[in-house]
Parts: sequence; C-alpha cells; structure tokens
Amino acid sequence: MSKYDLTHARHDPSHCLCPGLFQSLKRGDRKRGKLDVTYDYGQGESVRFVGFEPLGADDLRVLQGLVAMASVSGEQGRGLLLSSEPKTEAGQKLRSLLELKWDAIYRDAMVAKGSFRQLAWEIGYKKFGGEQLKAIRISIERLWTVSVIVIRGRNREGFRILSGYRSDDLSGQFFVAINPRLAAAVLGRRPYACINMSEVRALQTDPARLIHQRLCGWIDPGKAGRVELDTICGYVWHNKVTNVKAITKRRQTARKAISALVTIGWTVNEYAKGKWKISRP
Repeated sequence: MSKYDLTHARHDPSHCLCPGLFQSLKRGDRKRGKLDVTYDYGQGESVRFVGFEPLGADDLRVLQGLVAMASVSGEQGRGLLLSSEPKTEAGQKLRSLLELKWDAIYRDAMVAKGSFRQLAWEIGYKKFGGEQLKAIRISIERLWTVSVIVIRGRNREGFRILSGYRSDDLSGQFFVAINPRLAAAVLGRRPYACINMSEVRALQTDPARLIHQRLCGWIDPGKAGRVELDTICGYVWHNKVTNVKAITKRRQTARKAISALVTIGWTVNEYAKGKWKISRP
C-alpha cells in the first residue's frame, strides 16, 4: 500500500492558469493588497476571482490537496457528490456556504472529507502540529472569502472557491466543499489539468510550486511547451517592477525554480538564452 493516498488532482484549468490568482507574497502583502483578477478562458468565457486578500503558494497547496481529496475513496478520505438538493443538514450547510448564484445553483459541487493531519501530509508538510493546523485552517478560510464569477455568453455563475465545515473539533476531521467548476473537473465533465501530487510533495519552494501548477495547466503529461524567462516570472509575481536589481533577482529566482523541475522528472532545455522547451514526464 502506498505511503500516500493522493496520486493526482484533476484541477480546473482556469484556477491553474489565471494570472495573479496565486502569487509569491512577502510579509505584509496580504494586509496591503486585495485579489481581483480575471482570466479570459476563450470562446466567450471569462472567470473573475475577487477576495479580501491575495492568495499565495500556501493557499495553492491547500486547494490542490482538497481537490485531490475530493476524488479519492477509502478509509482516509472520500469524495462525496454534493447535489443541488442535499439530504443531510451538513450537505445543506456546505452548499449554503458556497453562496451559489445564478446558473450555479443547479450544478453539483463536491465534498472533500478527511483530517487536517492527512491534508498536511499529502501536500508535503514535513511535520504537523498546532502551527500547521492553524495555517491550513486560515488558508481554507481565506479561500472561502474568494468569490468567483463565471460569464459564458449570456449565462452567469457565481460561487465561493470553497466552503468549510468542521464536523469534529477534537479529532480534526473536516468536510470542505469545492465549487461546481472544480467539481466538474474532478468528475471529468469538463477539461481538466492533471497535477501529480508526488511532484507537489517533492517541490521545496514557493516559486517552484507556482510555476509547476501554471505549467501543468497547459502542458499535458507526455507533452512539451516553450516558454520565456519573463513569462515564467509572471507566473510567480503578478506585479511588475522596473528596478533593474529587482528584475535581475526575480529572473535568478525563476531560473532556480525551473531547475527544480528536473528533480521531479521534467525535462528542461534552454534552447536560447532565457527561452526553454519544457517537457512533462
């Protein structure tokens, strides 16, 4: 039996590819900034994310883990379908906390069930204690504050990224609902980005984690893509800088993060200065 239950996450591409949805944050950035980014998905569809605080790589990891947990079954976790008319009180509360609006009220969501300890382990935390538990709780709450508006032609959907519901304070067990767009990806009802959870656990830095998810959003397993250094920097930092030293430091950090992909089995070829062909295993 595997040491880990989670092998992969079927993630929604718009949650992976939206510029600035997740970014590298410094101390104090969350107090100074807010989240308001829009991703043009193409074919007349756009997705807007709005929140009181920006989201960082810690939030990215937690969401990846919850999306993966929503699809796994077994004693340690179970993904539960959350229909438009839940039969249980807990299911009704989870749907209400998602604050579904417009067409989204008719769509299925999903529930990730498990423990905070399991989630911490599955997303690569080396240890688990009060500090880690608090960080995960805060991240789930932060994700819950993010509203999502999807516009597709004349149709609109609105919901939270997550809703959280703790069922047992003593054991640390939780139920967390993921929104209908994420649920559709988990269920294979719409195109999805496949994220290898063993790779997620192996990466050690926030820039590498941010770059990894963005690349997984548009490079399928076994495929390759070409990308330039400044584009990679945009995967990590949403705000632009003009200071030469700051630009140089960002490029150096991005180069190190790209090199980290090699340690998890990706192939990285710099065919020209600042230009890479990157292949997924």
